[in-house]
Amino acid sequence: MKLHIKNGRLIDPANGIDAQQDLYIAAGRVVAIGKAPEGFTASKTIDASGLVVAPGLVDLSARLREPGYEYKATLESEMQAAMQGGVTSLICPPDTDPVLDEPGLVEMLKHRAKTLNQAHVFPLGALTAGLKGQALTEMAELTEAGCIGFSQAEQPILDTTVLLRAMQYAKTFDYTVWLRPQDPHLGRGGIAHSGPVASRLGLSGVPVMSETIALHTIFELVRATGARVHLCRMSSAAGLELVRAAKKEGLPVTCDVGAHHIHLTDVDIGFFDSNARMTPPLRAQRDRDAIRHGLADGTIDAICSDHTPVDDDEKLLPFGEASPGATGLELLLPLVLKWADEALDKSPQSLSKAIAKVTSDAARVTGLASGRLSVGSVADICVFDPTARWKVEARSLASQGKHTPFLGYEMSGQVKATIVSGHIAFER
Repeated sequence: MKLHIKNGRLIDPANGIDAQQDLYIAAGRVVAIGKAPEGFTASKTIDASGLVVAPGLVDLSARLREPGYEYKATLESEMQAAMQGGVTSLICPPDTDPVLDEPGLVEMLKHRAKTLNQAHVFPLGALTAGLKGQALTEMAELTEAGCIGFSQAEQPILDTTVLLRAMQYAKTFDYTVWLRPQDPHLGRGGIAHSGPVASRLGLSGVPVMSETIALHTIFELVRATGARVHLCRMSSAAGLELVRAAKKEGLPVTCDVGAHHIHLTDVDIGFFDSNARMTPPLRAQRDRDAIRHGLADGTIDAICSDHTPVDDDEKLLPFGEASPGATGLELLLPLVLKWADEALDKSPQSLSKAIAKVTSDAARVTGLASGRLSVGSVADICVFDPTARWKVEARSLASQGKHTPFLGYEMSGQVKATIVSGHIAFER
């Protein structure tokens, strides 16, 4: 299919483009920007007047719940949610059932995703067999099967020697280790940020030091091995200070933050709202403010949706018994735009800076050639109206997981079309 997207505001942070430009697509790739190539005849034209044309979003943490948790969500429902959210590349943690620690499981997941002909799925392989933190997986075989990195998801490695060996192996073959920094003992069983709110509500806490102590360990291992590490879903001001220092030192580390943590704090738990139960927990206002500052100054490389669909049986429970997690794929773009509007300067470049966090900057973390609209690149595109307002309601969400702390909120920013590899996968 040959597509012509005309009259849109083309924003491509990777190439420094922010201007009204037409886009021409053929054979699944961008063939020209601005002026049509000679002999080009579009089979379909999209008029993007008043709309933004950007690279498809790259989400660094999206649980699709397959295999093993189809009662929470299916690949079909979550891929549709991705399309409605303009997300064209999904990085999936390995904590499925069975765990993604065998090449056959990775190949099956990628094949299932490919048959749906929607978003590109890039799994993370398990760092240790069964995520048990003991024996290393066959990382080379998992990479050949399609894994782009290796993670423990939420399961800690109790034996630091095992993590050292894993990072030495990863360095040898230039793999990236994805870790969420949390000490396995401090805050174990905690369900809210340690502070006045948790104390008042009688909730067990997860202290900030559980993040900072884990970071100290990780950085020492990075210094010893030289391994490249991506830190998943940072949550605290103190943790970000350590990351800032590590980057200044020149350590090969990157980090992301969940979209919910840019806007919410532990106060948003309210009267035990289980929709606000997350991992890591929502922290204090100073932490939220530090996250916004870290995004603006580049300490935080990317924003992810932290999409974790949870069914009613596990969410409509008392706060302490409810499963952590929230749907996020369809809210990623509006929450990023909300951050740009509230926290960035009001310069014309603020929208481009915000979009970079979920396109080119996120793609750079993964090493993928996504998140850009260069001539010759794969035509993964998100066309959205930055001013369109819509209300977050369970019935309007394509995801099988209907739980989010933003239910009832009015958002700005609505996806009008999602194009994957040159074909229109979603159009509103």
